[in-house]
Amino acid sequence: MNCDGVIRTVSSYIDGELELAIQEEFEVHLKGCSGCAIFVGNEQKVFVIQVEHNMGAIIGMFLRDTPKERPLTHDLIQSIFKGFSITVERVVITELRNSTYFARLILQQQNELARKIVEIDARPSDCLALATAQKRPIYVTHSLFEQVEDMSEVLDRINENGGETE
Repeated sequence: MNCDGVIRTVSSYIDGELELAIQEEFEVHLKGCSGCAIFVGNEQKVFVIQVEHNMGAIIGMFLRDTPKERPLTHDLIQSIFKGFSITVERVVITELRNSTYFARLILQQQNELARKIVEIDARPSDCLALATAQKRPIYVTHSLFEQVEDMSEVLDRINENGGETE
């Protein structure tokens, strides 16, 4: 499952966070499990977040603006957000603990009376799906970006092999 698009290519810092883009999304098959590898990064470094196969497919659908016959869960969430004038401000992938990534979903609600920002703990896969659906920026904390292994060469090899993992 190869992605055709990239949402962001610009690298910038906001409050110690580095803006990234989803570079590619591929099916992966590991011993005893399968899923989807989401390659996230910028021109400096790319790292991988493994998600369930169905989440990878959903993220890919949002990246490619694929029409859906019926609304999916993330479409429902977007409809609720729209009904309450809530937008995804940004997503921040914050840390890696015990091989699990953590993320924050920053939401904004604005109406004629006030502007409210809410930060929610959420799975990175859900954050990536909502960010791609609304074409919103994805950030990573500087400390996490320094910690993760650069997978740029792996992504280059996969692209050279026409999207096939070795």
